[in-house]
Formats: sequence, structure tokens, C-alpha cells
Amino acid sequence: MRKIKKQKIYLLALLLPFILFVIGFEIGPLVAMIKNSLYADDGITFSIDQYLTIFKSKFYLQAVKNSFIIAIFSAVVSVIVAVIVAYSFTKFSQKIQNRLLMIANMTSNFEGIPLSFSYIILLGNNGLFTLLFGKIGWDLFADFNLYSWTGLILVYVYFQIPLAVMLIYPSYQGVKKQWKEASSLLGGSKFSFWLRIGIPVLLPSIVGTFSILFANAMGAYATAYALVGSNYNLLSLQIASLVASDVTLKPQLGSALGVLLASTMIGAMWFNERMMRRIRRDLR
Repeated sequence: MRKIKKQKIYLLALLLPFILFVIGFEIGPLVAMIKNSLYADDGITFSIDQYLTIFKSKFYLQAVKNSFIIAIFSAVVSVIVAVIVAYSFTKFSQKIQNRLLMIANMTSNFEGIPLSFSYIILLGNNGLFTLLFGKIGWDLFADFNLYSWTGLILVYVYFQIPLAVMLIYPSYQGVKKQWKEASSLLGGSKFSFWLRIGIPVLLPSIVGTFSILFANAMGAYATAYALVGSNYNLLSLQIASLVASDVTLKPQLGSALGVLLASTMIGAMWFNERMMRRIRRDLR
């Protein structure tokens, strides 16, 4: 018993730096943000006026709506593409799979300002491909505007797909070759195998990946800021403008929007957990 207690104390000591890190950089700022959101603009009077301002303002509600739509759309598209791409990875040799995964890992880290700048150079109004195709006479990008909702979706999907591939790929290792052979011997087609066996096995991973991608898109700031600036109304951009702007500095209102954003992400994670529990229960 003493030996077990010593082991537990030793493990807790090893976890202490991580616990302090979580408290200092996650829980602490979250508590401060919630506290700050419950004050009026003077920073002294306790009030819920900041939340009333948000829900009464069409402008801020539009920011929430736009962020929600972009997050949902980019997550759905990225998951669909990732399911197909990850499956195609499994058809190559292990050596090639490792190289493809390395490329996907590198691509998943290419986001933010560098990614937006690259798209501006390639597909902006005076971008390389825009001018090149114009010279050739192909008006492929005549009606395309990179600095719009379509451009944002394109960029978001670009940096979401590699992350989704990295998250979904391991789940294909759980689809056993023997299951395919047994399904074939029993007269099942490839379509029926994936419909009745393959997809249900992958479903928890797909749902979990969707939740992560949704939260990732909701909180994305640098990519959207570098691409559209203040020309498109997004929740993350409004929070930054209220907290760090020289014109409309309202940290209390920005904190309230931050609490709303955090609540949305926590709600997505809670929904993901409920769905995964239900899916696992149905698979038993």
C-alpha cells in the first residue's frame, strides 16, 4: 500500500507542471474573461448589459451566424474529402503511406497569415493564376472573389482537410481485412460492406473529427484577418477589434463575445461526446 501511494505521489508530481500550465494558460484566462464580461463599460459596475447588447444587436448576431455557417460548411466538406483521401492512403504501401502522412502533417500546420498571403499571391485580384489565365483567355476566375465568403470557405477547407486526414486515417486501421473477406464470402458487395460495417466503425472518428474541425474554424482568427480584414463580419474578428482596437476599445463587450464563442465550442464538444457515446452503444 505504501509503495502504491508513493507511486501515485510520484505521478502527481510529474503531472504538476502540466496542471500549472492548464491553470495558468487556459482556466485562468477563461475565468478572467467570464468575470470581465459581467461588468459594464466602466469596468466597475456589475452588470449583464454586455450580453444584452450582443443579443439585441443584429451586427453581432450576424457575426455569430457567419462564423457558425463557415465552421459548419468547412467542417462538413473537409470531413467528406478526408474520408475519401484517408481511404486512398490505405491502398498504398506502408512506406508511401508514411510519406503521405508526413506531407499531410506539414500541410496541416500551414495556416494563418502565411496561408492567406499565399492565396492572395496566387488567386488575388492581381494573383499569379488570375493574371496567367486572363492572358491565355481562360476566364476561370472572372467571377471569383478571394476576399469574399467563397474565398474564406476555400482557405478554411484547405487548412482543415489535412488535419481531418490525420485524425481519420488511424480509424481505418480498425477495419479488419478479415471482415471484408467474411462479407464477400457471405455474398455482400463492397457497397454493403461499407454501408453496414465500415462506416459504422468509422463513425465515432468521423463525428469526433467534425467536432474538432468545427471548433477550429470557429476560433480561427489570423487566416480570416489577413484575408478579409474587417470586410467580413466574423465573431473572432469582432472580439479582436473590441479588445485590441484603437477606435472601439470595449474589452468587457469583447469578453462577453469571447464567452459566447467558448460556449459554442464547449457545446460542440458536449454534443460530440453524447453522439460518440450513443454510436458506441449502438455498435455493441
